[in-house]
Amino acid sequence: MSALKDRLRADLTASMKARDEVRSSTLRMVLTAITNAEVAGKEHRELTDDDIIGVLSTEAKKRREAAAAFGDGGRAEMAAKETAEAAVIADYLPAQLTEQEIADLVTSAIAQAGVAGEGMKAMGKVMGMIQPQVKGRADGGAVAAEVRRQLG
Repeated sequence: MSALKDRLRADLTASMKARDEVRSSTLRMVLTAITNAEVAGKEHRELTDDDIIGVLSTEAKKRREAAAAFGDGGRAEMAAKETAEAAVIADYLPAQLTEQEIADLVTSAIAQAGVAGEGMKAMGKVMGMIQPQVKGRADGGAVAAEVRRQLG
């Protein structure tokens, strides 16, 4: 079993003993999402730590989007709940890259691929090079926007 999944389970037990409702419910939801990812497809498979980080990133993004939607809809209490859940999930994700770090990665990938003058048709090649480096550490939309800005 992966070390991250073990840590999530141990933290769930500790949060249940401490009667931390938000953390307990969030960790239960995350572990359920991990289990669903393991049994998706034709056969059951054990997720690696990288796969689990991908699931956590997806769940964190869902929480951020839901918090924004609830905030826009005037439902402050629901937005606060989603934000609290996102904060719990963020504890298990790698440190997020800053905008400057993303820009530097994009610049080096464009130079490495040698596609500086090709414009937007090189976007797929650049994104393909960058995605493994930023997985779980940056939002794909922010990375894509920076690639567009530098290629465009």
